[in-house]
Amino acid sequence: MIKTILVVCIGNICRSPMAQALLRQALPGVSVISAGIGALSGYPADPSAVEVMAQHGIDISEHRAQQLTGSLVNRADLILVMDGAQKHEIQARHPSKTGSVFRLGEMEQFDIDDPYRKQMMAFEDALAMIQRGVDAWVPRIRALG
Repeated sequence: MIKTILVVCIGNICRSPMAQALLRQALPGVSVISAGIGALSGYPADPSAVEVMAQHGIDISEHRAQQLTGSLVNRADLILVMDGAQKHEIQARHPSKTGSVFRLGEMEQFDIDDPYRKQMMAFEDALAMIQRGVDAWVPRIRALG
């Protein structure tokens, strides 16, 4: 049973907060947290991420970035990352969690590019890919519940 999902990206201000919000919306009984490998700790979500999510009726304006820690990793039943490099880094740092770390795009074999410091279209593209990944994972997570 999956009770806690950890969503990881680099800074925890763009992709992972967007994915966290979508997963929380889709899986109300599951704890969904997010963190960054090189987080801008305490920073709010990127204004473009806040805007693109607001356009879809989801408010992430209260999000604050946090650094990925061993404690967060150990609490998670499932760890979803944005790309293969992040997956390998977490597996290397936390070998006992290797079987719990997957790309959000694992099912369809895609990575989600970082939209940080790019134009709004990059955020819209990232959100579309994140939504694809969430749509693929949610039925599997529910099936384990």
